[in-house]
Amino acid sequence: MLGGKKNKAKKGELRFPLPVGYAYDADGQTVLDPDEEVQAAIRNVFSAFKACGSAYGVVQFFALNGLRFPKRAYGGVWAGKLVWGTLTHSRVVSILHNPGYTGAYIFGRYHDQKRVDPQGLFIHHTVQLPKEQWQVFIPDHHPGYITWEVYEENLKQLQNNRTNLEVSGPAREGTALLQGLVLCGKCGRHMTVRYTGNGGISPVYECKGRWEHGTRATCTTVPALIIDQAIAARVIHVMQPAELELAIEIMDKLLKEENEADKGWKLTLERARYETERAERQYQQVEPENRLVARTLEARWNEKLSELEELQNEYEQYRLRQSWRPTQQDKTEILALAKELPRIWGATTTTAKERKRILRMLIEDITIFAEARQPDVRLGLRWQNHCVEEIHATKSLPKGTARKHTPQTVESVRTLSGTMTDSQIAAHLNEAGLRTPEGRVFTVDSIKWIRYLNHIPALSDRHKGLTVKEVAERFEVGQDTVYYWIYHGILHAEKAAPGWPWDIQIDKQKEVELREWVQKSGHLVKSKTW
Repeated sequence: MLGGKKNKAKKGELRFPLPVGYAYDADGQTVLDPDEEVQAAIRNVFSAFKACGSAYGVVQFFALNGLRFPKRAYGGVWAGKLVWGTLTHSRVVSILHNPGYTGAYIFGRYHDQKRVDPQGLFIHHTVQLPKEQWQVFIPDHHPGYITWEVYEENLKQLQNNRTNLEVSGPAREGTALLQGLVLCGKCGRHMTVRYTGNGGISPVYECKGRWEHGTRATCTTVPALIIDQAIAARVIHVMQPAELELAIEIMDKLLKEENEADKGWKLTLERARYETERAERQYQQVEPENRLVARTLEARWNEKLSELEELQNEYEQYRLRQSWRPTQQDKTEILALAKELPRIWGATTTTAKERKRILRMLIEDITIFAEARQPDVRLGLRWQNHCVEEIHATKSLPKGTARKHTPQTVESVRTLSGTMTDSQIAAHLNEAGLRTPEGRVFTVDSIKWIRYLNHIPALSDRHKGLTVKEVAERFEVGQDTVYYWIYHGILHAEKAAPGWPWDIQIDKQKEVELREWVQKSGHLVKSKTW
């Protein structure tokens, strides 16, 4: 019995209660409900959702306009009759999730899961299966209220509306125009909006992905105003009539290449439909009593149906990867919108929420790459047609960070401190045309401040050898003798700069040689010891 039920469902002939808006005719075919008021109510649900983008918005639309919604009763004296009442949020969600409104025949969309808990109780609950696991899917089985593409867009919008997920969500109140559209360039998570300042007038985009992983720090934090201004300026520039005409012309050339591939797909589907219809005709012509042949022909027909369904699914996946194909009316409307968009965007009557909806129609997401103490911000902009480009913005740094010397200046001071004094370093940097962050010339005090902040030792701190006095005391000779050793090359000594003391390096071998020299020489005058 289950096998016969499934075979009947594969042919699209298995009858079950239809969703509101549909009815069976005298021949058992699924048709639109003959009541025009019912059809109008269903179409109002889809049109209101397209306009507002949320299920609660549809409920609000019906409530504000005093509209009722039908519900078909099952069982009892009201069985099969329509009952009009208030539209609820759950009804809207169920309608948007029902693929039957696309004209498709679906069987096996739900599965009853059964299990036994530790107490021995039998528990079962119904789960909705993904499209790949549906047992039967026959598109264009009956008239539809919406297309399959609109159905998938509605599901995507419902998924984005969930506030407990890292997704864009619908356009909400607030001055941050890109709320929900910005992604962190470091961890890939959606960035949130935090309103700072007195009264929350300064929004910032920030990512707290590191907090969730145990690190008490944010990935990225950038002011929202500069990002919004950069994206808005780019959108206004792209939406110029000349730019759009060029983009449409390029799109037409690319679509011609896709049409050749699409033509091959359609021919393959046409042949698969012919073979399926041929197998059906052969099955219908066999005598019912000849069960041996009938079973073989029915199996062949089911096999062709499965092949056709698989090809159709592959073709649908192929179409999802194709570029958007504007009609001539779409092109005319786009060019007309390009002339009006700057005026609409800059109008004082246009609210932030309306600007957000405009951006969501054009932009898929924006990835932000920003460093904590760097003014440059890279923005990876992905449009709704999946084209990607990179733009740049400049953020203002905190006063303390803005007054800090650049890493290049600090590294130059670190290198020069090995051979120059502070005054010499300042003169060298000024001659090279470098200036402090405030635009002033370098001084000895500014060089000392750089060394202090970055723990750079001064030139005098780098000498670890002995002075002339220290050598004279060690060998108990006069300082003139030490100068004699230096000038005649007996001792190796260096000066870091003119006027600086001698830096003398003495190893163990040299110390032994000098002590023997002192002991053997009778001309050396030993220093007095007190």
